[in-house]
Amino acid sequence: MVNTIILSFVYLVGISLLLIFNELNYRRLKVKGEFTRKFAHFTATLAVVPFPYIFSSHWYVLILASVFFAVLFITHQIKQLKSIHDIERESMGSYLLPLSIYITFLISDLSDNKFVFILPMLILAISDPMASILGTNIENYNGKIKVFGRKLAKTYLGSGAFLVSGFIISVIAFYFHFKVFDLKTFWLSITIAITGTFAELISWRGSDNLTIPLSVVLILILFL
Repeated sequence: MVNTIILSFVYLVGISLLLIFNELNYRRLKVKGEFTRKFAHFTATLAVVPFPYIFSSHWYVLILASVFFAVLFITHQIKQLKSIHDIERESMGSYLLPLSIYITFLISDLSDNKFVFILPMLILAISDPMASILGTNIENYNGKIKVFGRKLAKTYLGSGAFLVSGFIISVIAFYFHFKVFDLKTFWLSITIAITGTFAELISWRGSDNLTIPLSVVLILILFL
């Protein structure tokens, strides 16, 4: 228990240092809020991937998630931590990320399957920022996705990047988890990539931080 408490403290310090580093880049180097926000999303989410091997109870994760939710909420209210909050669009994504991490960990803990947490977090950490950055910063051969003649907020390139990266991540994760790659894991990888892409496609105001991992969790629970 003592080791777990120490590791929890290490995570608190580590994420705090990340936010400080991110804020310095925003203020000193004038990096756009969208990029510093995505960098924080990528590094923070990737950092929680080992959680199932570190924390034996979901209560530790709940405490960590609550602390950072409070930090994000307070800094937004007092107009600080602009490297996270300074974006043109309205978004609740930063608040949903700690919630998403906890809920996914809770489901993984209850199902006694670490993989149910690891794969959704990997896809959320890598595919989501990749889709956002490519989709909003590359204009050539790109455009808003149309459904029944109505334009969505997502782009073809962004969703395509999510689909491809989600598939690759799933293939690699399944191989290392099961030590084999067969037809079942191939189709599971495709299903997860498509489901995650659809969840990202229909999300709004940052809700994809919750819908993406939970959609992947659903597929894993149903087919594993």
